[in-house]
Amino acid sequence: MRKETGRTRRIAELLQRELAGVIQRELHDPRIGQLTLTSVDVAPDLSHAKVYITQLSGIARAPETLKVLNKAAGFLRHALRERVELRVIPQLRFMYDESVEKGAAISSLIDRALAQDRDKEPK
Repeated sequence: MRKETGRTRRIAELLQRELAGVIQRELHDPRIGQLTLTSVDVAPDLSHAKVYITQLSGIARAPETLKVLNKAAGFLRHALRERVELRVIPQLRFMYDESVEKGAAISSLIDRALAQDRDKEPK
């Protein structure tokens, strides 16, 4: 795991903000649906960036959405070039962020365990 510097963190936040706007306003593909950019991980040399997404519809439609987004990566990179003042605009690779579903599953397990403990308590 590489160390994230302040500069790469700021660039990642900038790219996340701008990409969210470009996807919402300019990428008109019904296969995408409603998605959220959860984070962007930028390489120290800005050669590439991993863009993590989640979808309202869940992981079921994720493969198709990722295929569309990765195919549109060139268009999105060009749109970023017009909006962001960076010497190098990174290559974009979209990935599904499963942490939301995993967090919900863990929360559900905890709630179930607490409910079972309450049922076992003597009254």
